[in-house]
Order: sequence, then structure tokens, then C-alpha cells
Amino acid sequence: MIFGIRAVIEAINAGKEIEKIFIRREMGGDLLKELFDLVQERKIPVQKVPLEKLNRLTTKNHQGVVAYISSIEYQHIENIIPMLYEQGKDPFIVILDGVTDVRNFGAIARTCECAGVDAIIMPMRGGAAANADAVKTSAGALHIIPVCRENSLHNTVSYLQKCGVKVVAASEKASHLYSQADYSGPLAIVMGAEDVGISPDILRIVDDMVSIPICGQISSLNVSVATGIIVYEAVKQRR
Repeated sequence: MIFGIRAVIEAINAGKEIEKIFIRREMGGDLLKELFDLVQERKIPVQKVPLEKLNRLTTKNHQGVVAYISSIEYQHIENIIPMLYEQGKDPFIVILDGVTDVRNFGAIARTCECAGVDAIIMPMRGGAAANADAVKTSAGALHIIPVCRENSLHNTVSYLQKCGVKVVAASEKASHLYSQADYSGPLAIVMGAEDVGISPDILRIVDDMVSIPICGQISSLNVSVATGIIVYEAVKQRR
């Protein structure tokens, strides 16, 4: 954690990877405008919060601004896909739509790294933080596998499709089982939050939807377990 307007500005200018910035509501001034300009340029998530929230985060003189430095360095999928094709590889990507639990995120990253997934994509806002708990749960995988934080998952899915990547979504609305899908070639698998699933605007544009059969009384699997099932079905077909 870092706090204070000038300290956060200097951290950004020094190239620190900022996870999120909390700013007190109704703040203003030239220094804050300088911070906002940097935030927009670097596409850093910002949340305006009441003073009480900031005071709970730290008892220090935060000047209305508190930021968290990420434990990893985020990347962009537009830099990764061309590189994979240049290496003669078929991209193998996992997209997380609304997965906010850091331990689930860490467990998914661990599975993906073991399975040879090339990158994980998550939204700029509404995704799990890459904090110490996530890194620990990932057994260090988050320091190995590229994680891309993108402004719009809808636009990212469209970009992948234009690059020849087949996008398969895991959804209970799917008409066929995960084991019946074709995972060969360039591939991206989309996994959604356990409570609401994948957002409708993503489901409308994916190339295929698959489901995992539920034979017991509980209606859904943990998202990290579900990801492991589908990812390793893909691994089996792609080997």
C-alpha cells in the first residue's frame, strides 16, 4: 500500500504496477488532476470512496488517496498473440469474466501454468486482485504465466476471433457437454463468476458454449475446479 497524492504519482511515474487506486469523493485540485491524467494514460482502475473507507485502510495521512501496488506485472494480449504465432504456436488462452475471489484466481493460475496455457485474461475492473494471497495460492504461477488486464472483455474476445482464435464459453445454458467440444487449434476458454456466470454480451459472441454435468444436489462447481476440468479436456485433445 502507498498513500498520499504525490507518493502515488511518483510510484506511477517510476513504473510501478498499480492494482487499484482509492480516491476520496469530492476531491479536487491541480495535483489530483495530474494524478487523473496519469491514471487515464496508464489505464489504472480508480474507485471513488467516502473518507471513512480510506481511514479504515490506513491511519496515516493519506491525503484522500490510497493505492495498492500489484504483486505482478500485467501484460496486454495484443502483444502476446502475434508473438505466439511467430513462434509457430496455437494460442491457448483462459479468460476470466467476473472472477473476484483471489484464492480462486490463484488456483486457476496454478492449473493454467501446469497445463501450458499461454496467458490469462481478466477485466480491468471487476476481477480478482493479483495480491499476495493470489500469488501464494498460485504456488508462484502468477510470476510465470502472463496475466492480461483489459479494458473491455467484449472487445478482447472480438480481437481474438479476428486473430483466428476459437472462443469457447463454459455455461449452464450450453446445449452440449464440455467433452463434446473441439479444442484443437488456437483456443480461448471463457470462465465466469460462480454466482452470475459469464456476462450476456460475451455469451452472444462466443463461438461455442459447453457445460459440465452436475449429478448432485449442489447446482454448480467451484470456478477453479470447473476451469481445471475444461482446461485439461483441452490439453488431452491438443496433445
